[in-house]
Amino acid sequence: MVASPLFGLWSNYRPRKEPLIVSIFISVAANCLYAYVHLPASHNKYYMLVARGLVGFGAGNVAVVRSYIAGATSLQERTGSMANTSACQALGFILGPVFQTCFALIGEKGVTWDTLKLQINMYTAPVLLGAFLGILNIVLILAILREHHVDDSGRQCKSINFEEANTDEVQIPQGNIDQVAVVSTNILFFVVLFIFALFETIVTPLTMDMYAWTREQAVLYDGIILAALGVEAVIIFMGIKLLSKKIGERAILLGGLIVVWVGFFILLPWGNQFPKIQWEDLRNNSIPNTTFGEIIITLWKSPREDHNEEPTGCPTEQAWCLYTPMIHLAQFLTSVVLIGIGYPSCNVMSYTLYSKILGPKPQGVYMGWLTASGSAARILGPVFITQVYTSWGPRWAFSLVCGIVVLAITLLGVVYRRLIAFSVRHGRIQE
Repeated sequence: MVASPLFGLWSNYRPRKEPLIVSIFISVAANCLYAYVHLPASHNKYYMLVARGLVGFGAGNVAVVRSYIAGATSLQERTGSMANTSACQALGFILGPVFQTCFALIGEKGVTWDTLKLQINMYTAPVLLGAFLGILNIVLILAILREHHVDDSGRQCKSINFEEANTDEVQIPQGNIDQVAVVSTNILFFVVLFIFALFETIVTPLTMDMYAWTREQAVLYDGIILAALGVEAVIIFMGIKLLSKKIGERAILLGGLIVVWVGFFILLPWGNQFPKIQWEDLRNNSIPNTTFGEIIITLWKSPREDHNEEPTGCPTEQAWCLYTPMIHLAQFLTSVVLIGIGYPSCNVMSYTLYSKILGPKPQGVYMGWLTASGSAARILGPVFITQVYTSWGPRWAFSLVCGIVVLAITLLGVVYRRLIAFSVRHGRIQE
């Protein structure tokens, strides 16, 4: 969140290779620090926090990547290029857990490289792979990436990012950016990432509470679900490239928000079947505001488990467990599929529209603010859903999410006509 605007500002005035290489180098160094966190005699956890913080700082280069794509493509090419980038990101989210699972086979002990004092085990192998890929990226940037800037029609423009001049270049068109559209798109992007961040966060506790899954089962099954969402996202990104040519980005964004709303509406609990209650908590008399008759009924419904087994079910510290109907597995899976359709559609359309609104001027800082708003959403979403879900339960939690999506749809409806390309707004290109 902090780094994105800074790298974006840097990319506006210097060749984009510079912030890209520096940011990736920071990530490589941070991953190496993480691999050596075991060496200091004390304060290891602080070194780990520094390492993870620097990895996050390095990830601020997403703003530079998006601004490069926005500046290097015409309006017709923009949606397809942004969709390709999003598909690559989604593929990374799919393959990351796969590599993590493979590295788990190395075990906690692993092997030690005495010369470098490096431990290679299930915890350090992923970051070492990350460091290697970072070095590979730096080599590719130096060898392949070239500065390229065109206007909305695809004609090459003069830019501070160019290292050599070209007599065929045209000047960047002048005109004011629609700040209302810019702010509105930032808000919509925040809502989209806020909703998906809270959904990712709540999947594990929700499935453990509703279906009495153990921690191991939740990690396995929810990992499969999130991987399937990644595959679904890649397919959606590819489909969007074709669909956007027929109905436009704004219509897809609106449709995506509606699909997300339906997904969360389906998650609302209904019926007269209740989740299993954790026996261990009942045994310790920790049921708040419950009558003796309700305790007897709940005890009867929840047979005592073996003391050696992990207690499963809905914990009675969450008072709503005793009176909120369970969310059926079919409900949950249907919701997952719908959110898996709506989220990638809204995600790629948000910053595609944003780049078109900004026009052919350098977009580094603006893209930095968009990325920062998305980062803020990923911070606040998990905090919001954890507090509301734990205190009030899924009915309140998902009702509030539905309300937030309705507000986003309303905002989109209000600014719908303003979400047009810079060149269209100034009459240089016909929409």
